[in-house]
Amino acid sequence: MRADGFLKADIGRGDITTELTVPDTDGSAYITCEQDTVIAGISVIDDLLDSVGISMTALVKDGDRARAGTRVASISGPLPAIISSERTVLNILMRMSGIATLTAEAIERVGGRITVAATRKTTPGFGDFEKEAVRIAGGDTHRMALDSMIMIKDNHIKACGGVRPAMEKVRKASFSVKVEIEVENMEDAVLAAEMGADIIMADNCGPQLTGEIRDAVKRINDRTLVEASGGVTVDTIADYVGKADIVSLGSLTHSAKASMFSMDVN
Repeated sequence: MRADGFLKADIGRGDITTELTVPDTDGSAYITCEQDTVIAGISVIDDLLDSVGISMTALVKDGDRARAGTRVASISGPLPAIISSERTVLNILMRMSGIATLTAEAIERVGGRITVAATRKTTPGFGDFEKEAVRIAGGDTHRMALDSMIMIKDNHIKACGGVRPAMEKVRKASFSVKVEIEVENMEDAVLAAEMGADIIMADNCGPQLTGEIRDAVKRINDRTLVEASGGVTVDTIADYVGKADIVSLGSLTHSAKASMFSMDVN
């Protein structure tokens, strides 16, 4: 993953203000987190700054928990480049650390007894970085893209006429590709498990029905995983412990509150 394209897009044809006001000399600055947070994005901004000739010394690592007021990095190099890169660097840290912090909270709520996963509800163009923030915090990235695995969703099922024909069609795929299917009731879950699905996604089923689906699926094949998805939040995730193997939360990436950081020139 590279983030220098974000900086180029922000600068455009040139940082007019910096070109007019900042002397062409070397300088230094430091980056501080303004609130308690799980750090994510340090390695990303290091690569970005290096691409414009700025050296960075990381004072924390990705995955560290930092208290408000902690200096997380010191940087040095051409002063105009430091100032021009400020907003992009901070935006990346803010977004990734916010996601990592929310993911860590979700994992704490379940005490490591269930896999906490992201979804593909990510920002176009920044999704890989958002998924990386989930991974840094100890969560699972789930699918990185559509080619990661077969996931039969409701519209696939409608388009081909039901769970049975959908499962029959995916048998054409290589044995090396996992198959997940979304279901909304017990009947479809049992049918999908009997037809060899690797993962059953109980969509918007709630904790009780999800648990019942898991029990039924495990009786068919103990290795089949059950994923709870749809409407799950950090506040309700603990309700699925013992009732699902995986819980996926779109909110980890689409609703995480940014963690605040600042950059100050010395």
